[in-house]
Amino acid sequence: MILEINDLWSGYGKLIVLRGVSLKVNEGELVAIIGPNGAGKTTLLKTISGLIKPFRGKIVFSGVDITYVPPHERTRLGITLVPEGRGIFPNLTVLENLKMGAYVNRKEFHRRLQEVFKIFPALEERKYNLAKTLSGGESQMLAIARALMLNPSLLMLDEPSLGLAPKIVEVVYEIIDKLRKAGLTIILVEQNIELALSIADRAYVIESGRIVLEGKATELLRSIDVRKHYLGA
Repeated sequence: MILEINDLWSGYGKLIVLRGVSLKVNEGELVAIIGPNGAGKTTLLKTISGLIKPFRGKIVFSGVDITYVPPHERTRLGITLVPEGRGIFPNLTVLENLKMGAYVNRKEFHRRLQEVFKIFPALEERKYNLAKTLSGGESQMLAIARALMLNPSLLMLDEPSLGLAPKIVEVVYEIIDKLRKAGLTIILVEQNIELALSIADRAYVIESGRIVLEGKATELLRSIDVRKHYLGA
């Protein structure tokens, strides 16, 4: 097991968003976190990455209690987040963005860069272009590529299909699937629930800050409750 969360309560200021969340992620798994808008999915990812301090509970990563470890130390341990909206630096080139991604592991920069360019050949072609000139799909690829420059043990993706055309979503998800098959552990938050469940090993359904369902993704995809409440079927 690479990640274990027990009775996690978290939020913003005095606002409680997550209420007693517990979950586990095994090494090499792709685990989807699904649920309606405002359920607490992004808050969960931010709490795991250290951007939000929990009110109480415990987060253990690779056997280490990281509940109150600062974000930069979690990055060094191998946790990286691709946020909703991508968070790339628009006025830097593609290559400069990737260099920013490798800031904790400069020694491996050139090797990681070549590996990333094999996954994203379009980025190599545009490596000297400003990030703000990229299409939406290319921007999402850059955000994922920059995260991979850290050589993470756990990659967290927040709404990677947001704002993308269906054909581009297919390309992005093919890449995510290749990363999963290569053994990378991934937590995926996604509004496109059917798409997320089609690619995940397991999934948790979060509603009003609580886990209300969990199980194998294939089973949840067939679940009458999930299809009725989240897929409109």
